[in-house]
Amino acid sequence: MEFSFSTFLNTYDPVIISQWVKKLHTECGEQYAARPLEELFETITRAVNANYQVLVHKNYHPINIFIDKITDLRLKSGFSLSDVQRAFELYRVIVTDLLIKNASNQEFKEIFESLNHCLAYTTHRFSDHFQDMHQKKIVQQNRELEQMVIKRTTAHQESEKKYKTLVEEINDGYFVIQDSLIVFANRAFCTMHGYDLQDVLGENFCRFVAVSDREEVLKIYSDNFESQVASQVFEYKRLVKSGQEFPTEIQGKTTSYGNKISSIGICRDITERIKMEKKVRENERMAYIGQIAASLSHEIRNPLSSIKMNLQILNGNKKITGNDKRRVDISVSEVIRLEQILNQLLDFAKPLQLNKKPCNIYIILNSYIELLEMKFKEKNLIVVTTIEDEPPPLIADGEKLGQAFINILINAIESSDPFGKISVTFKKIIHQNLEYAGVQIDDEGSGFDEKDKEEIFKPFFTRKTKGIGLGLANVKRIIDVHNGFVRAKKNNNKGASFLIMLPLGNN
Repeated sequence: MEFSFSTFLNTYDPVIISQWVKKLHTECGEQYAARPLEELFETITRAVNANYQVLVHKNYHPINIFIDKITDLRLKSGFSLSDVQRAFELYRVIVTDLLIKNASNQEFKEIFESLNHCLAYTTHRFSDHFQDMHQKKIVQQNRELEQMVIKRTTAHQESEKKYKTLVEEINDGYFVIQDSLIVFANRAFCTMHGYDLQDVLGENFCRFVAVSDREEVLKIYSDNFESQVASQVFEYKRLVKSGQEFPTEIQGKTTSYGNKISSIGICRDITERIKMEKKVRENERMAYIGQIAASLSHEIRNPLSSIKMNLQILNGNKKITGNDKRRVDISVSEVIRLEQILNQLLDFAKPLQLNKKPCNIYIILNSYIELLEMKFKEKNLIVVTTIEDEPPPLIADGEKLGQAFINILINAIESSDPFGKISVTFKKIIHQNLEYAGVQIDDEGSGFDEKDKEEIFKPFFTRKTKGIGLGLANVKRIIDVHNGFVRAKKNNNKGASFLIMLPLGNN
């Protein structure tokens, strides 16, 4: 039966609305968390209906009306542009996850293009509208202040105070540059960079730009200053007091400030937007991997089975002895290893289907420790279990969690030297005001290079001579789908440490 996008949307509208509201209320910051659920249900329902008109009927009128209303509502409530952009992007994430489970690869590609077009149109129109209203508000205030300075010199101090108060209420960073030095900055700008106001005023703007981007940012401001460009938007990495770098977007323009030509700018953190874009690209990549896996299954599995069967027949021939028999045994073993690699690839390409029910991670992990007992004995490894906090029951897929645990344990075994120790610690962790059940697994093995820390959970990354690098990638995928976290670090003395955090409460 041909896949019907309209039927799909009509069927999953309640699911999309429910998930969207939940994510808005829990994942999009304090502003959304503080909004009444009734309001969120109303606005999200209107957004879903408007998106339906675009995706199914190519009717943009409802979405245009919705964007105008939501822009006014969110701007009045003090929302930042990045927060609302992130809220719009949640629709893509939710619908993409549902499509992966319900559409074929070809259908997914076609529908995903329509979905991208819809979200691009919505985000760009909203951003332009929001920026325009935002900029008009600032420009209008500047004009009013200039008129007040000319007409009422004695009221200048009060006017300046009102101006600064208005700018301080903007959630995005606002700053003014004269001769490369910052002569004005609002509280949001200082907070974004981790400094107090006195540490910002009079400083060269380049101090707050990552070294790798300074030359390009200087060129942009120089070109704008010389050509008097009305407005320009660009991205760069800002440098904060701690030394960290974060993706940032600036809308800058050349104007008059204090009777002197100056560069003003509004900057906003786009870290979450970058992460969301990365997640979308990863979903696209996984869909592509699925296509490759299907092709490999057809083209390789059958020849492998034939080779394996013929080798096993040869192995049963009593005339084959000595080194010849050993060569056949090795060939059979390698064919089996190839089959296992193919199975890993096929399993990783499939969407995870969770079977959640009450389970205890202490019982699950200990069962796999017992299962691997012989492997521990082969290297004379000891396993030390410590319970700092008794693990409470979780609503989760115990079998999938077991796969994650066993992958980490096998990694610990393979990297450990003989007569070493593997430590397993159960604890409760508070992260961003939420409670998590934590499992920390430490080994005394070779560890990993610090430069590989961000790479080890990516599919197909490995430094081993054997394997295709899906073990830790599968761990992260399983923990992510449980709304948890997995962290890796290199121990100070020796070995590696992996921390798994699973949310408590409503899982």
